Amino acid sequence: MNASTKKNPQGKQIAVVIGATSKWQSDGRNTKLIHGKAIDDSDIPVGARWGVGGAIAQKFAREGFFVVLTTRSEANASALAAAIRQQGGECMVVELDVSSQSSVATAFATIRSELGDPHVVVYNAGYLEGRDLPPDKELLEHIPVEMFDTAQHVASRGPFLVAKEVLPAMRKRGEGSILFSNNASSLRGRKRMTGQSLYYPRVMMRTLAQVLTEEYSEHGVHVANVVIDGTIDSPGTRAMPRLKQNRDLIINPEKIADAFYYLHTQDRSCWTHELQLTPFPTKPSF
Repeated sequence: MNASTKKNPQGKQIAVVIGATSKWQSDGRNTKLIHGKAIDDSDIPVGARWGVGGAIAQKFAREGFFVVLTTRSEANASALAAAIRQQGGECMVVELDVSSQSSVATAFATIRSELGDPHVVVYNAGYLEGRDLPPDKELLEHIPVEMFDTAQHVASRGPFLVAKEVLPAMRKRGEGSILFSNNASSLRGRKRMTGQSLYYPRVMMRTLAQVLTEEYSEHGVHVANVVIDGTIDSPGTRAMPRLKQNRDLIINPEKIADAFYYLHTQDRSCWTHELQLTPFPTKPSF
């Protein structure tokens, strides 16, 4: 039996979304940290319930891709998978821990065996490390080494491991996309404020995107660091008092998903793109 016929008999192109769910979803880690409990998301559009990763997964599924949702725990993506299937899309959940080389290798071996080689990979893994430190622990001298290690695993080592898994097939095929979801801290080092994650290691993700572009663009592979500069609509962020009072400060994740789809299908010209804070834009803004 051909590998691509097991769960993908129609031979659909494969989109892998790493970090398909959000720490700000209704029962996400950051939602519970900030609000003290899980919250109701029944009044939130389905496209925004799982943040950027969930919106991207739904967008590619609607466009006819077979979508792989990766998460550290399969149960965390069950509601998103159900939503995609209810919309007529196809998807599969694969557990993946970006801090573990063996987990990354096993996850992609499963994807290749069950579906085939990915055509587009969106790296959207996030972390909370640093958000729970009190105001008197803002300086670097107070940051535990373990916290830095986690940030490096997610922002640098994880993308490196994922790239190694998918680049050979993309190079041989002569096409494919790796799109990194990043934030403004990848462009410039900033003082970590109370309640913020330890984000400056994300500059390594931006640099990796640039290096991979230098090495693989001649082989037809598109790599981009996508900087999303603003607060993303989701159950946890929408419930924050300052955003309840001013919804214009929130970016619609469905519009971000449109931009990611555009970058894979239309615009392969640049290694870095910045999505500016634009409240509910009518089209992608670069």
